[in-house]
Amino acid sequence: MSPASKPRRRLIVDGMNVIGSRPDGWWRDPDAAVRRLVDSLRSHASSTGEDVTVVFDRGPPGMRAGRHGPIRVGFARRSGPNAADRDIVDRVERDLDPGSLVVVTSDRELARQVRALGTQVEPAGRFRERLERS
Repeated sequence: MSPASKPRRRLIVDGMNVIGSRPDGWWRDPDAAVRRLVDSLRSHASSTGEDVTVVFDRGPPGMRAGRHGPIRVGFARRSGPNAADRDIVDRVERDLDPGSLVVVTSDRELARQVRALGTQVEPAGRFRERLERS
């Protein structure tokens, strides 16, 4: 397969897991941390061509789910700790080609569940380093 015909990587990002992968004070203003990650993911998707969906436990005021430039942003339909995990598993279960997905998380239980569905996993810390380089 030539590089031009290589399929785009499809990522589903556990947003709070990526934010929490670095103790940079994000907890003082989690809404700003969500906005920063969305901005970084938009830049990353634009420069790499990766198909990126990010799912958060909840959204900051004024931010809506849906398309944000080249990425999709989703918010958990349930509340509570790790609320986005079930939504991520649901997305993988509904996907027609789960083997082509990469879920970005360091949550062991979420990683176990999506791997059982045939999906690859990239650790959140490694992805965040890659994100900061792009």
